[in-house]
Amino acid sequence: MRRRKSTRIGQGAKQELQSSALSSIQKTAARLVATTPAGHNLLLIGGFRYRFLDQSVRTSKDIDYHWSGNLEKKQRELAALFQKRLLPAVRLELGYEGRVDCSGAPGTESPAVRTVTLSFWKPGTEFSRVEIPVEITRVLCADPAEVRTVDGIIYPTPSDTDLIENKITAVFNRRTMVHRDLVDVFLFAGKLSPDSPLRLKRKLRKLSLTGKEIMDCLADLQGHAGYHIKAIQAVIDSQLDQEAAENIRSAGGSGMVLKRVLDVIKANVGLAVGTRK
Repeated sequence: MRRRKSTRIGQGAKQELQSSALSSIQKTAARLVATTPAGHNLLLIGGFRYRFLDQSVRTSKDIDYHWSGNLEKKQRELAALFQKRLLPAVRLELGYEGRVDCSGAPGTESPAVRTVTLSFWKPGTEFSRVEIPVEITRVLCADPAEVRTVDGIIYPTPSDTDLIENKITAVFNRRTMVHRDLVDVFLFAGKLSPDSPLRLKRKLRKLSLTGKEIMDCLADLQGHAGYHIKAIQAVIDSQLDQEAAENIRSAGGSGMVLKRVLDVIKANVGLAVGTRK
C-alpha cells in the first residue's frame, strides 16, 4: 500500500517561513507609517528599531512607537491606515491575507500603551500565520528627535542615548521583568553617554521610582541570578542570530551577559539611586 506523502512543514521550515514573512511585513508596515500623515512625528523605538536601523543581531516580533499625543486617537489612525493600505500591499506582495485588531493592551506592563495587532496568514499553507503587535506608548526623551534614513525614507526616532537609557529604566519600571531588555542593554551599552547617570537620575524621578524599588530590583537580579540567566539564555536562543548566539556562548554565555548588564546598570544608576526612600 502506497503511503500518503505528508504535507506538514517541518519545524525548521516553519520557523524560516514565519521569520521571512515577519521581517518583510514589518518593513512594509514601517515604511508605510513613515511615509503617510498618520506617521508624522511618530518615533520608532524598541527592538525592531534596533534591528531595522542599527542591524541588531536580535530579532523583534513587534513594532513600537513613541507618541506624545492622544494614544487612542493614534491607535485608531494607524488601524485605519493598516486596514486600507497595508493589508492590500501584503496581499499583493506576499500573497498573505490579513486582519487588523485594536486593543488596550490588557495585561501589558504599562496602562499607557495602545496596541494594533496585525495578523497575517497564507491560505492553504500550514504554519504561515504571523502576528505583529504595533504598540504606541510614551517614553522619556531628554534629546530632540532625530531622523534616520533607509533606502531614501526618513524614520523619526529618539536619540541613541535616549533609547538605551530607556531600556535601563524599563528594567525597573515594568511590572514584570522582560529579559530582552537586558539583552538590548548588553548589546547597546556603548550608546550611553558620560551624562547618562545624571540623565537617568532625572528620568527615574519622573517615573516616580524610589531608591528602594531600584535596589530591590538589583537585589532580585543578583539574588535570583540562576533564574535570570536561564531567561536571558532563552532570549539568546530564540531571538538572536545564530552566529551572535554562538559568539556569546563561547565568551561566557548568558551568565556573562547578566554580569555585564549589572555592571552597566550599577555604573549608570548608582548616582540615580541616591538616598531617596
